Amino acid sequence: MSATFANRRAFSLIELVIVVVIIGIIAAIAIPRMSRGAQGAGDSSLAGSVATLRKAIDLYAAEHDGVFPKLTDFTDAMTKFSDAAGSKFLDAKDPAQGVIYGPYLRSVPVMNAGKFKGKSEITATAGEDGGWVYDENTGAIRADAGSTEMDASGNKKLVDY
Repeated sequence: MSATFANRRAFSLIELVIVVVIIGIIAAIAIPRMSRGAQGAGDSSLAGSVATLRKAIDLYAAEHDGVFPKLTDFTDAMTKFSDAAGSKFLDAKDPAQGVIYGPYLRSVPVMNAGKFKGKSEITATAGEDGGWVYDENTGAIRADAGSTEMDASGNKKLVDY
């Protein structure tokens, strides 16, 4: 019994090379899109964190006669129970001392995008190695990012979140 090459079925070297080239082209297209998706997720998380902080500040002001938390007490004011004057901050409610308001956050969120990614400090002015810029007079809070730092899509500045 003699074997003939005409009856064998196999891929030729050219066919295999073509398949490898096609897989390489698909990978070259897909990998950059996936990395942009991760950057976009950070931007979305940043927008959510800013919204959460703003809502917590507004709720604090609503319960404290329109007064916003002081910069020096910001973390305690957001994460602990307080009295109506915002002068006492405790880990538990104490109705006898009038400490019945809050807490408004479990913790101050960290920045998930920008040059201060991973930081959660609250500062009064931008560029002080913080994470958030807060104005205690107006209650405004925003991400501490350079004035030219853009989101992953290049459409919006991070400071505008």
